[in-house]
Amino acid sequence: MAKYEDLVKRIRGQITAEIWQVGDKLPSLREQVLHSGLSLMTVMHAYQILESQGWIVSRPQSGYYVAPQAKFLAPSPTHESVQRAEEVGINAFIFDVLQASRDPAIVPFGSAYPDPTLFPRQQISKSLTTVARAMTTLSATDNLPPGNEDLRKILAKRYAMQGIRIDPEEIVITAGALESLNLSLQAVTQPGDWVIVENPCFYGALQALERLRLKALSIAAHPEFGIDLAALEEALKTYPVRACWLMTNIQNPLGCTLSVEKKQQLVALLQRHNVYLIEDDVYGELYAGGEKPLPAKAFDETGMTMHCSSFSKSLVAGFRVGWVAAGNMARKIQQLQLMSTLSTSAPMQLALANYLATRSYDSHLRRLRRVMEQRKYAAWQSLRAHLPQGVNINYSHGGYFLWVELPINVNATELYHRALNERISIAPGQMFSASNQYTNYFRFNVSHEWTDKSEKAVQKLAVIVREMIGIAD
Repeated sequence: MAKYEDLVKRIRGQITAEIWQVGDKLPSLREQVLHSGLSLMTVMHAYQILESQGWIVSRPQSGYYVAPQAKFLAPSPTHESVQRAEEVGINAFIFDVLQASRDPAIVPFGSAYPDPTLFPRQQISKSLTTVARAMTTLSATDNLPPGNEDLRKILAKRYAMQGIRIDPEEIVITAGALESLNLSLQAVTQPGDWVIVENPCFYGALQALERLRLKALSIAAHPEFGIDLAALEEALKTYPVRACWLMTNIQNPLGCTLSVEKKQQLVALLQRHNVYLIEDDVYGELYAGGEKPLPAKAFDETGMTMHCSSFSKSLVAGFRVGWVAAGNMARKIQQLQLMSTLSTSAPMQLALANYLATRSYDSHLRRLRRVMEQRKYAAWQSLRAHLPQGVNINYSHGGYFLWVELPINVNATELYHRALNERISIAPGQMFSASNQYTNYFRFNVSHEWTDKSEKAVQKLAVIVREMIGIAD
């Protein structure tokens, strides 16, 4: 065993034995060198591995601290495993919440987007300038569906790095992940069809069902283990389901990631019932630990899994460039795209292809994941310190959301309105359910730099929660 591996094992054991507890500051690099007799490079390597595995977190100009291990909420005993909604009508409420988050004076805990200052704006702008100079009159035509060939080849190579064989011809470049998801749903359904979603689920799925006049079957999702496969199987036996829209990695809002075994079982189950899987994987690059989780697409041999993602959460939001590895629906999705948005912006496609060719993306992703985990830790500490007893926090590694459970008699939508009066936004749980559930939950964005303003906002939020608990009592 290498010396750095021995140090990693030793510190992990100390954390597991609670010699070092969550929030404790570890010996500095130099102190560890002095105590262990190892070289600075060996200690630094060990600390970097521990950080990548989620055991410790670094704070700029402060040092390394023991990170919280994943802490999952218990699933609510009041929620049924399968909820049906003949009509989905949630878009107006979601619109109001998202509009409120746009105000720059509001502390954006309710925002769906990561802090844009985390993205490499200068490098992206440089790529955009480079391609703008080189564009010709044929550029728009060359980037019609299925999209820029170089960009599709780069994406196919990134799949290949995970051992997934995807032909570039199967990939369709879209105007963000939401277009890829909507086109995928439109390709395999007709108005009135049943579609399975998770409960709670990403509100964009609910908006899509409402727009396309589809019926929702909401399957309970466990905060740690994800969708209930037994309930899913029962729903597939009972209803003529056409599609299943799921987030298999870093689910929004829970943050859970399905195990490899569960992804295999999911794909096999859907294939037995001839149901298409629309896999929403926009947070897949924001994993914690040393290895990127596989998508369910990796286990599909029939072409019935449409894997959708984008660069909006990991590289640049404003470009609105996503894609779908569409399996046997690639041609139909291209046709649908031509009838709707025609194509994704040619300059944006070209700029991303130019940037990705520099091989800076993976270095950026490593920094991004590290900073997001640091900020999640700071936010979790603050919420834990200020929110009253009876409030629980679902802490999962990866992504940039926390899922917060209030006492059962405290309404998160009312909390949202009260907090908004104090210039603070949250995302109330009602946004994530077709059945008006999760009314005592809210989602909390941790991607922004943690400042005194953030701390004071959490303190104000805690005061409101205490008042609401007192009123409810």
